[in-house]
Amino acid sequence: MMGKASLVPELLSLTDWRIEPVGDRCLQIRLGEQVSVAVSQIVHAVTACLLQQQWPGVRDVVPAFTTVAVHYRPELFPRDEGPAFAQLAARIRELLVDGVPAVAQSGRVVDVPACYGGEYGPDLDDVARACDIDTAEVIRLHGATPLVLYTFFFSPGNPFAGPLHPRLNVPRRATPRTLVPAGSVAIANGISSIYQDASPGGWNVIARTPWNLFHVDRDPPTRLQIGDRLRFVPITPAEFDAMLEPRR
Repeated sequence: MMGKASLVPELLSLTDWRIEPVGDRCLQIRLGEQVSVAVSQIVHAVTACLLQQQWPGVRDVVPAFTTVAVHYRPELFPRDEGPAFAQLAARIRELLVDGVPAVAQSGRVVDVPACYGGEYGPDLDDVARACDIDTAEVIRLHGATPLVLYTFFFSPGNPFAGPLHPRLNVPRRATPRTLVPAGSVAIANGISSIYQDASPGGWNVIARTPWNLFHVDRDPPTRLQIGDRLRFVPITPAEFDAMLEPRR
């Protein structure tokens, strides 16, 4: 029989954080300086804790790589208690000094099909040269270890995951593209992403997935979830064509 103590969530102790103003309707909680699995877990634990408070005047809580943005309506805070930013910051500070409950990770490993090189991954050869390895090794290293999904960013359902193998540490392209095809799998600065929609972009495109990662009529609309571990699995162009999903 499970004991009562095991039902109590682990408390994450937060020792390195600061609260910063972002305009007059948003504040930002900075929880780290470098993207990592540990920092990402703290970001999402803080986000969950703040959402549970349902404080009047708070419009939204938005997690990113190392920060959490809290959007609020200043006019809904008592005027006789000081600036809205100071009031909200004090409430957040009180929560953080006591630690926040850890958030259970999804535990899922998701095999993401990816067609590498050629028209599907035009930067594969450049990445191989920059890393001083061959293209086959780039593909192997990219899929060797599941990458933790840190956050969604840039467009709906657009995942950012890491950490990449250290040998694949390349910066963004010197010259961004004006159009990157939807489904493009790209890497830069220790992170791998998938362009859900066709858009401009400056990351190194090494592959493309036939999957559509966002369906507005589904619940949840995102195919992937925060904390998922993404394992990229190579497929052939013929398999890509057979698996290609419509976007709407």
